[in-house]
Amino acid sequence: MQTQLIIDNEPRGAREGRTFERRNPLSGDLVSEGAAAGVEDALDAVESASKAFGAWSVSGPSERRAVMLKAADLIESRAPEFIETMMSEVGAAQLWAGFNVFLTAQLFREAAGLATQIQGETIPTDKPGTLSMTVRQAAGVVFSMAPWNGTGVLAARAMAYPIVCGNTVVFRASETSPRTHAIIAEVLHEAGLPAGVLNFISSSPEDADQVVEAIIAHPAVRRVNFTGSTPVGRIIAEKSARHLKPVLLELGGKAPFVVLDDADIDGAVNAAVFGSFLFQGQICMSTERFVVDESVADEFVSKFAARASELVAGDPLTDANCIVGPMVRAESGPRINGLIDDALQKGATVVAGGHADGAAMSATIIDNVRPHMTIYDEETFGPITTVVRVSGVEEAVQVANDTEFGLAAAVFGKDSSRAYQVATRIQAGHVHVNGATVQNEAQAPYGGMKASGYGRFDGRAVINEFTDLKWITIEPSDQAYPF
Repeated sequence: MQTQLIIDNEPRGAREGRTFERRNPLSGDLVSEGAAAGVEDALDAVESASKAFGAWSVSGPSERRAVMLKAADLIESRAPEFIETMMSEVGAAQLWAGFNVFLTAQLFREAAGLATQIQGETIPTDKPGTLSMTVRQAAGVVFSMAPWNGTGVLAARAMAYPIVCGNTVVFRASETSPRTHAIIAEVLHEAGLPAGVLNFISSSPEDADQVVEAIIAHPAVRRVNFTGSTPVGRIIAEKSARHLKPVLLELGGKAPFVVLDDADIDGAVNAAVFGSFLFQGQICMSTERFVVDESVADEFVSKFAARASELVAGDPLTDANCIVGPMVRAESGPRINGLIDDALQKGATVVAGGHADGAAMSATIIDNVRPHMTIYDEETFGPITTVVRVSGVEEAVQVANDTEFGLAAAVFGKDSSRAYQVATRIQAGHVHVNGATVQNEAQAPYGGMKASGYGRFDGRAVINEFTDLKWITIEPSDQAYPF
């Protein structure tokens, strides 16, 4: 599968003809090849978006809505192609790839509904005969970057929301999933976006820094959004700050899952298996720390370990029953093995699974994890999770918040009032009582706290991220001034 740049709605190769490769982490086989844009290509994309902004920013809500609704239908019609491509590029099981199609279509339809929700308000004024009001206007060119793990939905939100707010977009694809990301761009172009409203580029890892720097520095770029790791997010934030560009960041996580002493253990285990091992735990919302009251810990761990041990691990391309596929990179295995060894040496125990073999790893649970272990703090981003045993609600809240991250969380308890109170005290952008940490609905605001980033995708909150608020007054021309 070969991917080209798309500038002014026209596919083309990189100016210097360079490409980069994505290979299967298990077999080493070539999966996809992308055009490797350089700085000049990137600037071409920004100039195209800048030229298109004038007309698109004054387009009507019906035109924008129609594009989004058609895009939703088109992504559903291309579902088999999208699923096959995502499975090949990032090792997703058919369930996760298919879920991305569903979420992407849902997001496009929700974005369509936002077209008429970009609103201002009137403001009371002491000036006679004056109308005082606010309006929300498109900001300009938006530079969007999305990762490979939620390949469909994360790319779609980085394109659709800015566009429906009247902006134009330069989207940089992940070098790990260029072809899957390109399908989202193709769908929006086919849905009727005028030339230049969405420009699609990809670049090799070694060129990423200079390409990103050049785009952020361009005067026409007025917003930046990035979904990815916290270390890279800090770099993006620093680059944007130097040029006074507002940035929306959705970064890493260490999602806690609190199991209170009155929890429905079987229900908690169901949510635990899903939240920990969907897509090999390579989701920013994946449950990485189970904070379990010691009174129910033995029962929870025993049932959780039994369920995790039943999950089929392998290659989803060759085994339809596979739930836990390969990690996206072979080097993930040695990194995670180091975390396991450190934990075992300091008193933790493996209750399911075990060490990784390169990119291959079974569903793994580490019990009796303590704060002095590296795995207690570090995001694992693999099919491995941890259990921390606590005594009582206060310690549970303290441990849940004992992390630099704050993206997703969950609380299980039959006393809904008490569980709700715990949820309000957990420092995370979204918390689910008696539900999994992995959740997303296009109508609900999504984002994090602390080192998990700032700003919100989805829901009406996203309008604030991609528009400027302007105060306007209409006054009598013959009003009196004091001098």
